[in-house]
Order: sequence, then structure tokens, then C-alpha cells
Amino acid sequence: MSVNKIYIFFAFGLLLIAAGCGSNNQQGGPARGPVAVTVKEVNYTIAPFYEEYPATVKALQEVELRPQVSGYITGIFFKEGDKVKKGQKLYTIDQQQSQAAYSQALANLAVQEANLDKAKKDFERYKELEKDDAIAKQQVDYAESAYTSAKQLVEAAKATVNSVQTNVRYSTIVAPFDGTIGISAVKLGASVTPGQTLLNTISSDDPMAVDVVIDQSKISRFSQILAKGSDNAADSTFRLVLDKSLYPHFGKLSFIDRAVDPQTGTIKIRVELPNPEHMLRPGMSGSLQVLSNVSGKSITIPFKAVTEQLGEFFVYVSDGSKVSQRRVKLGKQIGSNVIVADGLKQGDVIVVEGVQNLREGAAITVASPAAAK
Repeated sequence: MSVNKIYIFFAFGLLLIAAGCGSNNQQGGPARGPVAVTVKEVNYTIAPFYEEYPATVKALQEVELRPQVSGYITGIFFKEGDKVKKGQKLYTIDQQQSQAAYSQALANLAVQEANLDKAKKDFERYKELEKDDAIAKQQVDYAESAYTSAKQLVEAAKATVNSVQTNVRYSTIVAPFDGTIGISAVKLGASVTPGQTLLNTISSDDPMAVDVVIDQSKISRFSQILAKGSDNAADSTFRLVLDKSLYPHFGKLSFIDRAVDPQTGTIKIRVELPNPEHMLRPGMSGSLQVLSNVSGKSITIPFKAVTEQLGEFFVYVSDGSKVSQRRVKLGKQIGSNVIVADGLKQGDVIVVEGVQNLREGAAITVASPAAAK
């Protein structure tokens, strides 16, 4: 028997086997019956929830202390980490040079004032002599010029005194406001340079603030909150979460930045929070929770009723005997439930259990209807 005939008989045998199997399946496979499910009627409920934004704690006032005169640190008058008061002395810088310059400026002022007094008397005397034609007009002009020059030299000497006196004052660095001072960046005897050497940093500590970035689409809502204002300490519109713990004091919106970032389409807002226990420190990170949809009603359904296909979300809607798939737009998830922003209406009946066994148009039997909550 040729090889070709063997292949033909072999293929024919496979066809007979496949046909037999198909016949058995058709005869022995039972028809799929209704799927047992649990359903729930959709209703509107009040569903307050908090939107979360990454937040960084900021001090309302913070300044770097830098010297305005050169010299050596001769005194440090605080304990690192202390609470300091406005005007409190913090550092002193060697005043020998500035004090010597101040003394010299005072002496120069005294000389110029004496010269001014002499020039004034000469000018007045020459003016009297001029009335009697007892002196040349040129001499009077010289005296007047000397008097004017002496007045200008006195003003210049006074300006020098004020300038040097300012340097003397700058030799003592004081706290610009009430707050907390940090770790000193210099030690006694350290040489400092005007405007360059960092001495320390002071920041205010009560109240504190958090800065968050919001999408420009939220500006209208936050503007309404800002315009409304609230001094109620129990207003929980803004609350701060740090390390999964809720901060015990609520915040209030203090400002919205002047402009939207054109690159990101976002804008910065600031929320102030009281800090009487000094729990908050600049630089801490957490999340700001903003109460949303406080008085509005929303449709919420169990999240387990939702199926996902290719990035879209669906639920099965029941007409009593069979189901149809309906696409929905989801909102915020609240615990085991989720808000449905679009796709369902009040009175719709959806499948909440047995979803995994369903397909479009599947027949169902309701196992135990769930009362709407």
C-alpha cells in the first residue's frame, strides 16, 4: 500500500472520531440553566467622603539668619531648639572694629560742626561789614561759599555716623519674630561674612500650614470655600493625616495661589492648622483630606458588583428573569462601596453576588434579594 493511501485512511479515521465525539456532546451535554444571584435595588444615599492630596507642612514664617557685618562670633545667647521671642538677642559679632569706626565718625562730626560754626560767624560778620562798604564783595562771596560747604560737610559727617551706627547695631542679631530656632550653623569664634554665612534658621510654629497642589478644574469649588470662610474649630472640611493617624485639629483654607502652572494645569493652595501642642514641624509630609459632596446625594453600590473589561467598568442590571451588562463611570471608593458617577439611576436592580457566573443576556434566579441600604 502506498504512503499516500495510508495518509488518506488515517485522516478519514480522525474525522470519524471527531464526528462521534461531537454527537456524544450534543446528546449528553445538559442545557445551562438559570444562574442563582443576589440583587439589590439602586437608591440615592448621602455619601460624604474625603478627597486626598499629598501635603507638605510649612511654617507660615521662616527666615535664615545671616550677618550684615563681618567679624567673629563673640556670643550665642540661646539653646538650640528653644522657643524665642521677637527682639530676643541671639548672636553677637565682634564690635571692636565697628565701635572704633563709630567713635571716629562721631569725632569727625564734631570737627565739621565746629568748622560750620566758624564759617557761619565769618559769613554773618562779613555781611555786616558789607553794609558799610567796609569789605570787598569778593570776601563776602568767599565766606558764603565756605559756610555752604561747611553745612554740606556736616550733613555728610552725620550720614557717616548713621551708617557706622547701623553696623554697630548689626553686630547684635535678634529674633525677627516669635518662633523656634534651629541648630546653630556657627560656633563661638567663627568668622562670618556679610550676607553669606548662615547662622541659623527661625520658623514660626503656631499656626502651621500645608501646601497642596490641585487641578485647575477644582478652582471654582475651592474659591467658594475660601469666600465662605469658617472660624469654627469643629469644621472638618480640611483634615490632615500623618503616618496614617488623623491630626487632632482641623484646618481652614487661607489662600489660593495667584496663577495656574501652564505646564501642569495645577495650582497651589494653602491650609492653616492650629499647632498648640507643637506636633507639626516644617517639612513633614502627609495627606490633606478635603471633605467632598457633603450635602449631595449619590448612588453607591457594592464594589463587588462591578466587573472590569479592557479598562472599562460594568454592572449587570436585572429585569427579573435575565440580565444585561451596563457600562458605568465610577467615582470615589468608600470602604467596600463605590460611588457611581454615571450609568445607573434610582430604581435599577443590579446583581451583587454571583456576578462571576454571568454573561450578557443570561437567565437568572434571585436567591435572596438584598434590601437597599
